[in-house]
Amino acid sequence: MNPPSNRQNTLTERLEKGDLFAQPCPSRGILKHVCSQWGVLCLMTLRQGTHRFSELRRKIGGVSEKMLAQSLQTLAEDGFVLRVSHPVVPPFVEYSLTPMGEEVAEHVATLTDWIEVNLPRVLNARDRL
Repeated sequence: MNPPSNRQNTLTERLEKGDLFAQPCPSRGILKHVCSQWGVLCLMTLRQGTHRFSELRRKIGGVSEKMLAQSLQTLAEDGFVLRVSHPVVPPFVEYSLTPMGEEVAEHVATLTDWIEVNLPRVLNARDRL
């Protein structure tokens, strides 16, 4: 007997593949990390190369030390950012993109480029409300 062709995938099957619309899907957390304001800005800054924490904070205007640290930590946990601690005096830490981080940053860059190019249109739409 053949299974019906329009059979619904089980939740387990959907979660294994990734299903952004399923509440327990881990892809939602990754989306939150990558697409948060500070996550996006970290990825875009690190596309330019390796940076120390203080350099990142200067380049990303308005981010608090706490939010930058949290964003970098979650991006590192997701495998997008490499954190290298140098055991010198005084100690310092450098951040860079992993190969997977470079991939996701390329996709995020497409979105940020679109926003920058279309900013006048978006602002015009806001003014019409």
